[in-house]
Amino acid sequence: MSEERIALIEDDSAVAKGLSFALEQEGYGVLWGEDGASGYKLVAEQAPHLIILDIRLPDTNGFDLCRKLRQEGFRQPILMLTARDEEVDKVLGFELGADDYVVKPYQLRELLSRIRALLRRAYGELAQSSSNEKLVYDDITIDLELLQVFRAGEIVYLTPTEFRLLRYLISHPDRPVTRDQILEAVWGYHAEVGYDRTVDVHMRHLREKLERDPTHPRRLVTVRGHGYKFSSRPPQ
Repeated sequence: MSEERIALIEDDSAVAKGLSFALEQEGYGVLWGEDGASGYKLVAEQAPHLIILDIRLPDTNGFDLCRKLRQEGFRQPILMLTARDEEVDKVLGFELGADDYVVKPYQLRELLSRIRALLRRAYGELAQSSSNEKLVYDDITIDLELLQVFRAGEIVYLTPTEFRLLRYLISHPDRPVTRDQILEAVWGYHAEVGYDRTVDVHMRHLREKLERDPTHPRRLVTVRGHGYKFSSRPPQ
């Protein structure tokens, strides 16, 4: 049985009760917040492993709460729920730091699959690194054991998805990879409508955090007509 705790931030009590029951049957511990304020308190005080966040809340919206959590350094995977299936919503959610996105009405099997994938990638595969290796590129240091990134000696807070993306790129130095390859490796999905856009969004986030000039990246390079690559030997 799983021991992971999931914070469910959902104002519809019927939906929350049904989803809580299903998650508990899978062995998860569920913490329920019925609005943004109580949900934020749960995350801050209980440190759940994953956050399920409804976009429509009575006192705020999920986008604003997602932004606040990321700005304050909460790195848990965030799975957003919405009743709308519009690409602009997906892109906005990813822009603000969400890791995945499911549209209501959803199939329970699909939702559970997404949850397992997020937890596995955030705490399973990433946490299994036994290497003491530290990679240094210019003023960037990547600690593969502690799963931390430093720039000029200061820690850079990456979300689990951003760290997976960075590690995937540096594991294929100087080799172009397509967006589809990145989606498969980092998110575990085949390409879906709108999901190739989130690769671009996360790449921009990485550049803003790691590149000296994000508009002219030296390490996280775009390969036109193909995808991206990590340059181990950037131009001087």
